[in-house]
Amino acid sequence: MFRKEIRFRTAPTGQDIENIREIVTSTGFFYDFEIPVAVELVEDRLKDGLDSGYYFLFADDGERTVAYSCFGPIACTEGSYDLFWIVTHNDYRGAGIGKKLLEATEEEVKKLGGRMLIAETSTLPKYTPTRHFYESNQYKLEADIPDFYKPGDGKAIYIKRFPG
Repeated sequence: MFRKEIRFRTAPTGQDIENIREIVTSTGFFYDFEIPVAVELVEDRLKDGLDSGYYFLFADDGERTVAYSCFGPIACTEGSYDLFWIVTHNDYRGAGIGKKLLEATEEEVKKLGGRMLIAETSTLPKYTPTRHFYESNQYKLEADIPDFYKPGDGKAIYIKRFPG
């Protein structure tokens, strides 16, 4: 069991380009073409700052970055935020870091005036733990779109609304 203290930080650094690549790759959940997308978001944030629309929360154990989330406001809405990525390094899964990171992400969204946080994931069987993660953290399945990503691979859309 993981026992180090986790500290959260919001400001990305140049090192986070490789941190994110390593974290996302370690999971074995994502296609090769998805990894550059995750990296591109932090590159955009480093280049454009908050104008990029991408906010980050990094979980560090004192020695390395072990998890991160990326979220941002949804254009043309009032207080709706997308959870673009939340990923824990495979070596640290099951230690409760993802739950703490999600809770801290929700707090950041609330500070920014967020009314809801929307998370999307695949309906493939290998994503059952991901769907259970959202459900166990009080996210409600609002939509299930069959064959969204490709035939046989649908999209599950979860939403957590914040009392206001």
